[in-house]
Order: sequence, then structure tokens, then C-alpha cells
Amino acid sequence: MANVSDEIEQFILSIFSDDSLKLSRNDLAHYFSVAPSQINYVLSTRFNLDKGYVIESKRGGGGFITIVRISEDKEDTLSAILQEIDSIDALSFNRANCFLQRLERDEVITKQESDIIRNAISDKAMGVVTHSAGARKNIFKEILIGLIRR
Repeated sequence: MANVSDEIEQFILSIFSDDSLKLSRNDLAHYFSVAPSQINYVLSTRFNLDKGYVIESKRGGGGFITIVRISEDKEDTLSAILQEIDSIDALSFNRANCFLQRLERDEVITKQESDIIRNAISDKAMGVVTHSAGARKNIFKEILIGLIRR
């Protein structure tokens, strides 16, 4: 059974029709019988830049938020993620997973390819490496560079 955060995410994704969606945080919280902070949590963890979304929030006027899906072609998506990876020292598995979800959604890689990469950079696979987050970053970066070359 899915938890409420999963349900909220799926609901938002199901009503996404274009590259942006405007909705009321309070109405959404009321609909799911949760506090607005739960909506904030879902937005910040499931609809963030790593996953290819930008949240625009307006105070007052009902507290409307706009979720914008970043649309890029495959090469631009890969380049943007590579730039982000270059700007960090280490890459956590959770953040790498966000990037993989974005690559899947933008049809840069298939679900099967994503699963293979996810397994290769998992904490279990990286367990023997002393600085696994740094190694994960380098491995993930090389995979993306390989995808750009193909």
C-alpha cells in the first residue's frame, strides 16, 4: 500500500497535462486531509530541480503554487545533469536516483537501463569503496558521458 506522499505525488502527476500545473497548496492539503507542510514535503522531495521540476510559489491569493516541468532535449538533459554533478563533491544514492528518474521521464534512458545503473551505484555495490559518494559521482559521470557519446 502506498503512503500518503506517494498518493499525493501520483495525484499531481495524473493531473499534469502540459509543462506546468497551477494548484492550491491548501486545497490539496484539504483534499488529502494532511497539513500543508506534508504538501511542501512532497513538492520539495518529489518535484525538485534534480527531477526536472521548478516550483513557483505565490503567497496570498489562496497560496497557489505552479509546478513547471523543465523540457529539454536528451542531450540538454544529460548536459544539465553533468553540470550539476560537476558542481558537487559527492553524489548520494538518493540524489543519483532522482537524476535517473529524470532521465527515464525524459526518455533519455529506458527503465531497464536505469535499473542497471541504479544497481551498479547502489550502496550495496559501493560498500567496499571507502569514499563511496565520491566514487559514485565519478562512476555516474562516466556513464552520462558515455550516453552523450552514443
